[in-house]
Amino acid sequence: QLQLVESGGGLVQPGGSLRLSCVASRFTLGYYAIGWFRQAPGKEREGVACISSGGGTSNYADSVKGRFTISRDNAKNTVYLQMNTLKPEDTAVYYCAADYGNLGCSRLRVQYDYWGQGTQVTVSS
Repeated sequence: QLQLVESGGGLVQPGGSLRLSCVASRFTLGYYAIGWFRQAPGKEREGVACISSGGGTSNYADSVKGRFTISRDNAKNTVYLQMNTLKPEDTAVYYCAADYGNLGCSRLRVQYDYWGQGTQVTVSS
């Protein structure tokens, strides 16, 4: 069974940074575009960032552009989301997801085939 596991979440003060990791097991992540999504209480899950299988294409939501950076290390079967200058409105459960066969990437939920269980990010003083 294909599995994605997120880690790196936690409690951070406004203006702080966190780096999330998404590790794949039982499949080669390098064949998949990867998206990071988040869901705050009472809100729909939204696409935050995505990266193509080769890493040459990435895309960000306007709300995180310039603060978040998505990257990948296919040799380690891992995708990262570096989050800087965090704001209270970034508080959410963050999920990574994998999309097979997409040469680019998308921030649309329906595009993705496999999902992790999520990691909580809380930005609060």
